[in-house]
Amino acid sequence: MPDIVIHVVASTLYAALALHFWQTRWRVQPERWRLRPAAAPGASSELRAWERAAILLPLLLHGGLLYEEIFAAPQMRFGFAQALSMMLWLAVAICWLEGLAYRIEALLPMVLVIAALCAPLPGFFSGRVTPDAYSLQFKLHLFAGMLAYSLFAVATFHALLISFVERQLHLHPSVVDRGVPPLLSLEALVFKLTGAAFAVLTLTFAVGIAYSENIFGRALRFDHKTVFVVLSWLIFGLLLAGRLLYGWRGRTALRWTLAGFLMLMLAYPGSRFVLEVILGRS
Repeated sequence: MPDIVIHVVASTLYAALALHFWQTRWRVQPERWRLRPAAAPGASSELRAWERAAILLPLLLHGGLLYEEIFAAPQMRFGFAQALSMMLWLAVAICWLEGLAYRIEALLPMVLVIAALCAPLPGFFSGRVTPDAYSLQFKLHLFAGMLAYSLFAVATFHALLISFVERQLHLHPSVVDRGVPPLLSLEALVFKLTGAAFAVLTLTFAVGIAYSENIFGRALRFDHKTVFVVLSWLIFGLLLAGRLLYGWRGRTALRWTLAGFLMLMLAYPGSRFVLEVILGRS
């Protein structure tokens, strides 16, 4: 089966699951355009065994494709498409694991629909050939970087869910009855994810500096990616410090989270998109 077909199959499965979780956990009332519980009050909305297994199917297809196209290929090609696809694959995997301990099914429609959009991108954009792709330093730098991106993405998705639910509470208080943990618990989880992501991003910095020293003869290259990564690192560091020292939460935390994630997205995926698609350079 051609790779592009498998890309489309994985994307379609993600989209179908997103629709399933939307319809079974949430429902839109067109006349008021607000979300409300889909099932009867008191019914369980926790992930069923078949739903957990169903998420694994596109996750395995998607992961297999990423391995074949990035790590098992004769030449490693890694651009904005591969970065976004890998980031969302890791994000879905993190949410799947998180679902073993927390009720996060309300988050799944958003995560799965974005995964459906990002999963097939490597089938349409080949990316750039990566020099020295098989050194241990590069592999560690790549894995740590993508893990940090994914953890920050999941933390941002959680923060957006909190903001969304808070707005909906003013319209329909029972919106929290279906698969949404208490908001304070969800907020605490956001900062746990952000703290873990910040630690991994710091490790990525350290490995990247050593890798750059070996390959280019200097610790850091002053380019768009470096500037945006440093800005993101500073923003998330200030967010964690604000939480620890001043108890930041709510809209303040959301704004800082979105700002940090935007800087991170502009760092590699954004700069590579401009080079590969807009400027036509690899």
